[in-house]
Amino acid sequence: MSDAIIKSFGNVFIDLGYSPEEAAILQMRADLMDKLRQFIETKKITQANAAKILCVSQARISDLVRGKWERFSLEMLVTLATRAGMNVSLKTAA
Repeated sequence: MSDAIIKSFGNVFIDLGYSPEEAAILQMRADLMDKLRQFIETKKITQANAAKILCVSQARISDLVRGKWERFSLEMLVTLATRAGMNVSLKTAA
């Protein structure tokens, strides 16, 4: 293993070799998953109660909490965040 320090592009997914387009989507998915996990933790609700609030199965909440990002589309995460009462918007850089 090399001790060389590699400068980051500011997006871990670009650093991992994904195209800028795919990296942007992956970053949005990761951010939304994090916000949804924070919602569950902050509200101190069980996975079963979170499933009722978000209108999905408890197994889906388990996947969310365990970070199984590959099981969630960006569209589904936006839907869940909206059901959680979050205002989801896209900010673009000029």
